[in-house]
Amino acid sequence: MKKSKIIFSILISLLVACHAFAQNKIPELNKEIIKYVKSVKGKKVDRGECWDLANQALILVGADWDKAYVYGIKIDPLKEDVFPGDLIQFENVKVRYKEGNTTYTELMPHHTAIVYQVLDKGIYEIAHQNTKFSGRKVGVSKLNLNYIIEGEYFFYRPTKKRNHE
Repeated sequence: MKKSKIIFSILISLLVACHAFAQNKIPELNKEIIKYVKSVKGKKVDRGECWDLANQALILVGADWDKAYVYGIKIDPLKEDVFPGDLIQFENVKVRYKEGNTTYTELMPHHTAIVYQVLDKGIYEIAHQNTKFSGRKVGVSKLNLNYIIEGEYFFYRPTKKRNHE
């Protein structure tokens, strides 16, 4: 019994160390964005449009973006790490998944979200507003890239504005 407690303690220590390592990899700007998202969760940001959440977060942290739905450096979620605080732009996306005997379909013709938490490769919790489930308030929902059956999505890593002197 003592041996199993030691193994359990070692496993817990490894999990804590891995979590700390993962937290240290998150870019500082992304951490600031997540801090902001946490502060407005359940609240309406600006007009309550999906874009408003991203816009306010990017302004607050002094991020650089072109105001045309390109929010920094484009990243490939299939080949690169995705971090909380990265942004996603959806264009004509259809998501279909099944839970029990029910099939769900979600449409995102033109939608913006922020990665809130990385659950696994290609599986995220995303923060967004102007949705069926949270209305015009900031809510968090699950996104599995494997369930996207149509459309395009683009992931972006926010970057700091450069001072132009």
